[in-house]
Amino acid sequence: MTTTDAPAGPTAPIDPAQRPEPATTAGEREMLEGWLEYHRATLAWKCQGLTEEQLRRAPLAPSELTLLGLVRHLTEVERYWFRIVMLGEDLPDLYSTREDVDGDFHFGEADTFDHGRRMWQGEIELARAAVAELPLDAQSVGRSRHGEVFNLRWIYTHMIEEYARHNGHADLLREQIDGATGE
Repeated sequence: MTTTDAPAGPTAPIDPAQRPEPATTAGEREMLEGWLEYHRATLAWKCQGLTEEQLRRAPLAPSELTLLGLVRHLTEVERYWFRIVMLGEDLPDLYSTREDVDGDFHFGEADTFDHGRRMWQGEIELARAAVAELPLDAQSVGRSRHGEVFNLRWIYTHMIEEYARHNGHADLLREQIDGATGE
């Protein structure tokens, strides 16, 4: 990977071979948590070693997708599903507004990747703590925007799907930015 500035990605490099591999014979909870951690680490890996400009670049016009936007979006997703829906916490969106529902993908000059990464990692830690003691069959205290109730098992499964889909986007973005490819 070639960069022209100092990298803006995670300070501790993530070797793709060192991502937390989900156990192949684990119980259900460990399996779900393992796959979610794997996908969280994959997104961090896709962002590592790039400059601030590269992380903000939308190389697949007309799409507005950027790696920074994906990190900000998944920050909102972590917060929404684990804390707002599962626990019923009354929290505002971090980036999106009524006027700009895709605000996580729209950012200004002052919005840095380092700040976005710290917010993302913070929400991941809060999400882990929020559900650590809950059984998979626990029903959400909050409801979705459509009034639905979910169990924790559904939320874990959805989060794995959400990350996997967006990691596919990250693969394409990264290849367009600097030619780097990988699973």
